[in-house]
Amino acid sequence: MNFSRLMKRVILIILVCFSLMYLASVVTAGSETIKMSTTTSTENSGLLDVLLPEFTKDTGIVVKVFSKGTGAAIRDGIDGNVDVIFVHARTREEKFVADGYGIRRYAVMHNDFVVLGPLDDPAGIKGMQKASETLKQIAETGSLFISRGDDSGTHTKEQALWKTSGLDLVVQKSTIFKKGRKKSVSFIYPKGSNKWYLSIGQGMGKTITFADEKKAYTLADRGTYIKYKYGRNVSLDLEVMCEGDTVLDNPYGVIPVNPDKHPHVKYRQAKQFAEWLVSPKGQLLISNYRLNGKRLFYPDAVK
Repeated sequence: MNFSRLMKRVILIILVCFSLMYLASVVTAGSETIKMSTTTSTENSGLLDVLLPEFTKDTGIVVKVFSKGTGAAIRDGIDGNVDVIFVHARTREEKFVADGYGIRRYAVMHNDFVVLGPLDDPAGIKGMQKASETLKQIAETGSLFISRGDDSGTHTKEQALWKTSGLDLVVQKSTIFKKGRKKSVSFIYPKGSNKWYLSIGQGMGKTITFADEKKAYTLADRGTYIKYKYGRNVSLDLEVMCEGDTVLDNPYGVIPVNPDKHPHVKYRQAKQFAEWLVSPKGQLLISNYRLNGKRLFYPDAVK
């Protein structure tokens, strides 16, 4: 190739690069972005990787995700740090709306919680029907249990189960720091459990992985469990030990933050996102999301 032809190719490549950079800047400038706090279980399941690109394609709105426990996600909404929250602790969600921080709770989907455990099942709980009795037997046998301990929806459910187990419980108030701010959190766990109960303050995926490494029991949402069991190259040995109890139902809701509390939030776009999730298209995407043929979530707003 002679020098002249080479220079022409170089110039052409430079022009193409500048054109692509220009187009990218136009797209970025023309797009809108909203901020959403959601649970680690929602993100760990892989569902958002399916939903958010489709929402952006339909509306031009980009959703920036902050993944954390439900308690912290709700706190983001209370503080006006985000435009919308997508969580799974219905009583706390309803209080969020009742207190005026959210406009409306949209029922999006549900799955359920499951008690997971190692194959050798040292507590002998495999097949038990009542979740609270399952946890009680784990306690009475002193079998290792890993708690998220992070004020999440899963942690909230776990504490509710301990309350109905009939065991003597300890209520411990702790101060945690989130973005430099103090927050008081109450933790409930069985009395005398220091040798077998381990609270790690982590998200769902890390908690499941840690429980698997320690051959321990834990409470998890089914969606994240399926993702980690069947959706990765490195699988888990943990198996479902208890499921089907109605108290293990796990509904998810999306709530736009109230602009009367925080005028800076992008309420119109957040509302558009919430309504898209409960639209026929959003609900169909949720219904069709599977891993190895296993459904992770069930839509709650099918029209």
